Amino acid sequence: MKLHSLGDRKITGYTTWGCMWEKGRCTEETGYTVKNKKGETVDAQSRITALWPDGSVKWTAHTADASCLGEEIEVLPGKSVPPKEHMQIKENDGFWHILAGNTRVSIDCSGDRLFDAVSFCGKKYLLDATPILLLEEPSVWNGNPVKTEKRYEARITERTVEEAGSLQTTIKYTGFHESADGDRKFPFVIRMKIGFDSPRIDFMHTFLYDGEEDRDFLKGLGIRFQTPLSGNIYNRHVKFMGDYGVFHESMAQLLSWRPAVPEGIYARQVRGEMLKLSGSEEETVNTVLKDMPFWSEYDLCQDQVNHYAVKKKIKDENCCYLNCLHGRRTEGGAAFGSEYGSVMVSIRDFWEKYPSGYTFRNLDGDMAEAVIWLWSPNAEPMDFRHYANRGYNQVYYEGYDYKGATPYGIACTSECSVAVSGEMIPADGEITDFAESVKRPVQYVGMPEYYHERKAFGHWSLPERKTETEAWLEEQLDLAVDFYRNEVEQRNWYGMFDYGDFMHTYDRERHQWRYDMGGYAWDNTELVPTLWLWYQFLRTGREDVFVLAEKLSRHTSEVDVYHMGKYKGLGSRHNVRHWGCPCKEARIAMAAHHRFYYYMTGDFRMGEIFEELKDNELTFLNKDPLGDFYNKEDMVYDSHARSGPDWSSLCANWMTRWERFNDNRYRDKIVTGIEDIKQAPLKLVSGPDFEFNPQNVHLRYIGERAAGGTHLQICMGAPQVWMELADLLEDEEWKRMLADYGRFYYLPRQQQLEESGGIIGTREFSLPFMAAAMGAYGASYLKDEELAERTWCHLLHAALSEGNHEGFRTVLVPQQGNQKLLSEIPWISTNFTAQWCLNVICVLDFIREQLPKDLKEADELVAAMPAGSFRKA
Repeated sequence: MKLHSLGDRKITGYTTWGCMWEKGRCTEETGYTVKNKKGETVDAQSRITALWPDGSVKWTAHTADASCLGEEIEVLPGKSVPPKEHMQIKENDGFWHILAGNTRVSIDCSGDRLFDAVSFCGKKYLLDATPILLLEEPSVWNGNPVKTEKRYEARITERTVEEAGSLQTTIKYTGFHESADGDRKFPFVIRMKIGFDSPRIDFMHTFLYDGEEDRDFLKGLGIRFQTPLSGNIYNRHVKFMGDYGVFHESMAQLLSWRPAVPEGIYARQVRGEMLKLSGSEEETVNTVLKDMPFWSEYDLCQDQVNHYAVKKKIKDENCCYLNCLHGRRTEGGAAFGSEYGSVMVSIRDFWEKYPSGYTFRNLDGDMAEAVIWLWSPNAEPMDFRHYANRGYNQVYYEGYDYKGATPYGIACTSECSVAVSGEMIPADGEITDFAESVKRPVQYVGMPEYYHERKAFGHWSLPERKTETEAWLEEQLDLAVDFYRNEVEQRNWYGMFDYGDFMHTYDRERHQWRYDMGGYAWDNTELVPTLWLWYQFLRTGREDVFVLAEKLSRHTSEVDVYHMGKYKGLGSRHNVRHWGCPCKEARIAMAAHHRFYYYMTGDFRMGEIFEELKDNELTFLNKDPLGDFYNKEDMVYDSHARSGPDWSSLCANWMTRWERFNDNRYRDKIVTGIEDIKQAPLKLVSGPDFEFNPQNVHLRYIGERAAGGTHLQICMGAPQVWMELADLLEDEEWKRMLADYGRFYYLPRQQQLEESGGIIGTREFSLPFMAAAMGAYGASYLKDEELAERTWCHLLHAALSEGNHEGFRTVLVPQQGNQKLLSEIPWISTNFTAQWCLNVICVLDFIREQLPKDLKEADELVAAMPAGSFRKA
């Protein structure tokens, strides 16, 4: 497999990427060789991440040093060549010693630290790293509002070597935070990556919220460590990236009145040069040092999306901070150092996931303390409470009128890195390059044609612009992505708990998204924008699309989903608060959203989330997705599942488990449901409401009823999951059922009633453009030209009309949306965008030849459709 570096990212540091292999090509014993563009073999470590049903290897993950790889690489199956040098993990006296060339990390196996020491080239630079937590509790004292800050230290309950590679080792820590009085809060999972001969340590920090929302506000969250300092105070420096350039100061700035420090010394100090003074210069400086402040502490906080501040103080609790710098956005690169050496830190998406920050203390002492704040205590604390004490079902599209919001069990993952150096202070360029490598790490990807030929993730199309209509469709797909990419910035969709998500529906009168209107606010994977973006990346290879999809997957897999508690494995439907809707459903959490990211990056956290999901049908015992639609006393099985989106989402989880471990128990779960659906009167067309037994995963037909509408059966990713499963299972009857479903959806109403014998009753097959992928599958499978025409007609009708081919073009509105010139699409909704784009991407793969060649022909096709054919919800 040939791959290339994504975008213009700096080719530096260790990176992991995924490779897909043809069925039968590789076995579990196959080795892999990685070559760069020069044909040189580069040391790499490999692991299997997915298997085909016959046991051959489907996906692998590979790790190597990008600086040895370059921009283009090739991975070859065959005999792997072991590296000349490799990492070792030795256990001695209760410690793990990770020996990685010039890097050595020591970890106390019974302690509560992430590491006890990190050495590079024989010198200790980092000591005693530990997670920390601050909570704030609001209360009232003597009628006055007061706030209590509660401090928590880490308790590590388990540490495991998640990957012991020749080039990179990943240590996984599981634990919780505990206060001095024994209160335990916020479980965490932290991964630490160590690379061979690398001065850099990478952290992936995940925490779970298990607090009481009305009293446990998040005040501070981070990782604290120590680092030795030595030498003269004037050779101690600190640097922070700003909006432009790098803020740089010394702990003792040699600019004085009396006595005057000799000219040139201060200039050299500001340039970051090591000062080696002697004679009268040294004498003068020593005199000055007796009578000047030493800056012991610096703090950087990005407290809002468009504001950060740097402040400092001397070592005196009774003295104030001085403001050093205010700015708009910093990428988060920072460093401090002394004659002993220096440390660089950076948080990925520093300003995007505000409030981020750092505190560097005791910079004038022998041992500095550094805290990487993933949530800075200098910002407002996070209030997890709901915005209302009830739901607004009919007016504001919330699931029910009762309050169903709970943050208990949600998670959030952040990434940060630390690097050490023997230099007194890194150059400005080193800091900016380091921050860039943390924010935009090297990522190798294959060509769209390679993925398409192997049907990676099922059926989707490659872009073509041979006809006017093809060109128009591709333009719309590009415009849609461009709009949402720009909207993230225009609307400031940032912050630790928001970044990555989109809003649901636009308010054309306020020129604002409906951020305050119940189910119209945050989208929470509604109608699978994840699938839209990941397929759009696969077919185009665009870096900006990859970033949108990556951030959406990271957010929605963590914040919108429950990872512990009674809703574990379920997610919250779209709402003002990500955890706000009373509807807790499997479709929001399903593995289908994020398989793309996992297989292309080898991300360990995503694999862990898939483990949470593999048996989440049992959660249906706690939360019946249709519990408010049916009487419990009339039920035979314990719960319900619509064939889509409930059962289809479970299929996605089971399929992912099956392919990751070739675990046929999960294949059997899928087959059990398929066989039950085959027994329904209309097979897949039936239902879609079924009773469901979570214990044995059987479905029971209960009639023709569609809670929420028939379109929900196929607008939440079910077609993509079912089609991929059809290929994996090689079940011709299941393929025919998919084809018949697409055919039936587009039949005229009278014909639907006749063919079903009338049992569908009043059930509507609404929003037909959302069924286009199923219609196209049916047209291709059945070789049905009329069905192909109907499919294109419904899909094109949803986005164009005679004389109006504007599609996703924006309009400019002055002095609205807090913009001098607001760019908007007044009619936009993420539901429509995601579903229309996803269906176009899929339909083109099946029935491209039946697409009208020009827009005039497309207009005529739509206009010729009989009245009443375009059924609405």
